[in-house]
Amino acid sequence: QVQLMESGGGSVQPGGSLRLSCAAAGFTSSVSCMAWFRQIPGKEREGVASMDSNGDTTYADSEKGRFTISRDNAKNTLYLQMNNLKPEDTGTYFCAADEATTYCDGGFDTIGGYAYWGQGIQVTVSA
Repeated sequence: QVQLMESGGGSVQPGGSLRLSCAAAGFTSSVSCMAWFRQIPGKEREGVASMDSNGDTTYADSEKGRFTISRDNAKNTLYLQMNNLKPEDTGTYFCAADEATTYCDGGFDTIGGYAYWGQGIQVTVSA
């Protein structure tokens, strides 16, 4: 039983930054992989970045260099630092977690590979 709650979303101008947080509650010791997904209006949900329990990270090619995934184990919190945001980054961002690293380390953007999901949080980038 794991519950995820995203926070830190909002509105920024192009080129601005946001840091999303995902707080995990419940049996967090069973979680081996956490990831960020997003859904752009009119498009399918897509993987953004992932981190396994060893700290290994994976990024979507389009976001690599702008986004950074990190964690605070003491707070059971996952972060996504987003820099140089663009209007096309606008969408709903979701935190996801799973007990295995199967998709975290390979095929991290597989939606069906994650058992736990947050409700999502809105990110809007506009002038």
